Amino acid sequence: MRLAVNPTRMELLRLRKRLQVAVRGHKLLKDKLDGLMKEFMQLAMEYKEARVAVDNELPGVMKLFVLAEVTSSRAITEDALENTRQELRIERKTRRLMSVNVPRLEVSFGEVTGGYSMVQTSVELDQAITGLQAFLPKLLKMAELEETVRMLCDEIEKTRRRVNALEHSFIPRMRETIKYIKDKLDEAERSNTSRLMKIKSQREAQELQAST
Repeated sequence: MRLAVNPTRMELLRLRKRLQVAVRGHKLLKDKLDGLMKEFMQLAMEYKEARVAVDNELPGVMKLFVLAEVTSSRAITEDALENTRQELRIERKTRRLMSVNVPRLEVSFGEVTGGYSMVQTSVELDQAITGLQAFLPKLLKMAELEETVRMLCDEIEKTRRRVNALEHSFIPRMRETIKYIKDKLDEAERSNTSRLMKIKSQREAQELQAST
């Protein structure tokens, strides 16, 4: 379906310029879509690997805490954890990835001010605390990748809709409208030429009659 415009030369020139911009924009969006898909596939693979690693490691970390509670007591274990409480700092920053602001999490731990009795607690508690400290950054990295993949997925869908709108709707309608205007102008020019030729023939006939 063509656009509702007046078939004039000014409109034809305007539509041709708009078509050039639309075609150029379509190419840029296609390139962006290809780049987004490439980044998405790579990050989706990284997220899958991170998710598998977290799922595999989490039971082991939790098992150490259970063993620590079994070998000592819940009260001693909870008291030791309370005394070794450590601040976890998570700073959320952003980075540009194919024109998308994706999250970047920076993790750091504060100083440990307290301690616990090495006699009353088990070695499993030491391993559990160390394991949890090593596990948390991996968990947050997985969360960062998951959010990045989700945001890229949304941007891919939005970009694909724009590409399809240009490719299957806007650009074809503009081309059809340009052809319609050109046909109308050509028809008007032929009609005008025919009219002028008819006037010329009539004048020549009148001049011929006048000379005789």
